[in-house]
Amino acid sequence: MKNYIKAHEWSIIEEGFDPHLNKISESIFSLGNGRMGQRANFEETYSGETLQGNYIAGVYYPDKTRVGWWKNGYPEYFAKVLNAANWIGLSIKIDGEELDLAKAKIQEFSRELNMKEGYLQRKFKATLANGKQVQVSATRFCSIADDEVGALKYTVKTLNFEGTLTITSFIDGDIKNQDSNYDEKFWDFVADEVQENQTFLTLRTKKTAFEVCTASEMTIYKHAEPIKAILETIKKEKYIGQQFSVGLKANEEVSIVKIVANLSSENYAKDELLNQAKATLTKAAHKGFEVLLAEQTQAWAAKWEESDIVIEGDVAAQQAIRFNIFQLFQTYTGKDDRLNIGPKGFTGEKYGGSTYWDTEAYCVPFYLATAPQEVSKNLLIYRYKQLAKAIENAQKLGFKDGAALYPMVTINGEECHNEWEITFEEIHRNGAIAYAIYNYIRYTADEDYLQQYGLEVLVGIARFWKQRVNWSTDRQQYVMLGVTGPNEYENNVNNNWYTNYLAVWCLKYTKQAIELVADKNAERYQSLVLKLDIKENELTDWRHIVENMYYPHHEKLDVFLQQDGYMDKEQILVKDLPVNERPLNQKWSWDRILRSCFIKQADVLQGLYFFEDDFDFDTHKRNFDFYEPRTVHESSLSPCVHSILAAKLNDEARAYEFYLRTSRLDLDDYNNDTEDGLHITSMAGTWMSVVEGFAGMRVRNHKLVFNPFLPEKWKSFSFTVGFRGANIKVNINASEISILNMTKQAVNLVVHQNDYQLDGHAQLKVANSLLV
Repeated sequence: MKNYIKAHEWSIIEEGFDPHLNKISESIFSLGNGRMGQRANFEETYSGETLQGNYIAGVYYPDKTRVGWWKNGYPEYFAKVLNAANWIGLSIKIDGEELDLAKAKIQEFSRELNMKEGYLQRKFKATLANGKQVQVSATRFCSIADDEVGALKYTVKTLNFEGTLTITSFIDGDIKNQDSNYDEKFWDFVADEVQENQTFLTLRTKKTAFEVCTASEMTIYKHAEPIKAILETIKKEKYIGQQFSVGLKANEEVSIVKIVANLSSENYAKDELLNQAKATLTKAAHKGFEVLLAEQTQAWAAKWEESDIVIEGDVAAQQAIRFNIFQLFQTYTGKDDRLNIGPKGFTGEKYGGSTYWDTEAYCVPFYLATAPQEVSKNLLIYRYKQLAKAIENAQKLGFKDGAALYPMVTINGEECHNEWEITFEEIHRNGAIAYAIYNYIRYTADEDYLQQYGLEVLVGIARFWKQRVNWSTDRQQYVMLGVTGPNEYENNVNNNWYTNYLAVWCLKYTKQAIELVADKNAERYQSLVLKLDIKENELTDWRHIVENMYYPHHEKLDVFLQQDGYMDKEQILVKDLPVNERPLNQKWSWDRILRSCFIKQADVLQGLYFFEDDFDFDTHKRNFDFYEPRTVHESSLSPCVHSILAAKLNDEARAYEFYLRTSRLDLDDYNNDTEDGLHITSMAGTWMSVVEGFAGMRVRNHKLVFNPFLPEKWKSFSFTVGFRGANIKVNINASEISILNMTKQAVNLVVHQNDYQLDGHAQLKVANSLLV
């Protein structure tokens, strides 16, 4: 665990430069706008350890799968969002010597991620080997007001010398992914062009043939006044730049402003890409850096108005929740239903930038409450559009009759994960997609979604579960063999309780959905019956599975068993593990992990979280008290579920402990892996920990339900949620819960088991005598 980020309510601040922490900081200070993003690499040359990263949403490469033993059904490739052209690049030479913080002596250094206004600022003072000292200030952002635009302002001030600065502003497309399976570069050159102070570089991905045009305009200022300079064009392989020199006296400064546009063939015809890039760049450059920054500030103010959580009395907790919300909105804005949320977002290469079940289980609840309804709906439509591929994926594994198996990892709908225990066995992901449909409709009451999209997905998933179980003549029940549950420290197990329960729930919910569509829209129902070939005997088969599924259970402990044979393992608690053997995935062999009882993340408890109303308080408590002490929380997705369940069980201490862990997972580098990129999808779990955990928010019977408690260290907390046309602000302090309706739409509430109707623009105050 690291602890070098300064506490601040609205900013992430690093003071002083430690090269050993640089890759961690590159992740933490990342920028994005849903369409593109980048790690917090330095603009100027840096020869020290770094992970370069610029990314364009939706642009990927199918990197050939690399495995030791090929098995039938393996995907042929692993889809990767590519490291794209580096548009921030600057080379700064001072009387011929390169400015490089890996070689210079650094007197002062700070960087700040201003989350309120959406920009990154870095300042430093450094002395080069020749004794010449400079002061630098750099500010940049990826615009959420115009998501094809980025901007950078870089100022150099001479401190103790008079000399010549030679500055090269460039776009470098001769880059590669560090995780390339065969050390291959993924981009081919298409074209470049220079027009006065504008440069253009167009590249094409190998195999997938996506084209991206990066356009840049550079303006030079001396003493804050624009100057004309003689620009020399520099061209290399997949690289274009412009170089100029300027003489400076001591304490004089020069600034470079770069306005950039990144456009892809995902959104424009290839033969129009360059012209569109020119138009976008010209429009943005005409506004200038300050206007673009003002628009950025205004756009972020609107985001925070919808989604901010305010915590009084705990700066570290306040900083952490805003950091998580900020990174979520930098990653996904919901404007494009072809896009989704990679576990690392735009902050690193790990997991390929692909989509996992994390989106449905963790991100959908966040966007449902903090963004317009269309945003979460687009996440569901993304899966609907990939239904045909999900059916193909199932067919590759031997399933038929329209059974759909959604991929564990994907960009275009095809499975591209190459570990057999995940690709073939971690099939609970199918259930998470069905659950997201249920969760969306429960929250929004948008039952039309079932008619238009959802039912087709549910039927495909239900058909998969029907074929995946088998009848055990020994048990005289249905069983599910050879699976991996959410706890990936167990592989190829039989009868994972969570997967079995989820499969049955999917069958029941799909049958209910069919009945609902039939009742609401008979014409649409008949067309779907014909399209999907739904037969009554199929529904009978589902019902038989629902009524006869086997669930592993330990009678003496009265807990649900994670899987058959779990109690055959040596039962050791996490508290008894030596500290120097953690984390297990970095210290133990895989064989040892698989034979242990230790749990990577919520498994049985994931089921209790999803289906909490199916179980009473004592069942929750028995299972939580049994499984949590065996859980090492070595998945970023683990602490939030435990925080929510602990809150439900009135265990404030553990709820808060898990909240801090999930909220500061990256800021404090809990798992020693932040340098690979941030844990974007688990950040939604941080929001869930506050809103579903501490505030106890649920949706039941078309009402918003609150059963809050106030963490001991907090004086109060407040948040805003949207619900069925209403926007409400909830404030919880030691004496009361106050709920303000900021719209004219009335909303039905339940607070501490009491029903209320909150009319438009009205306020409700309820005494908090039940708060812990």
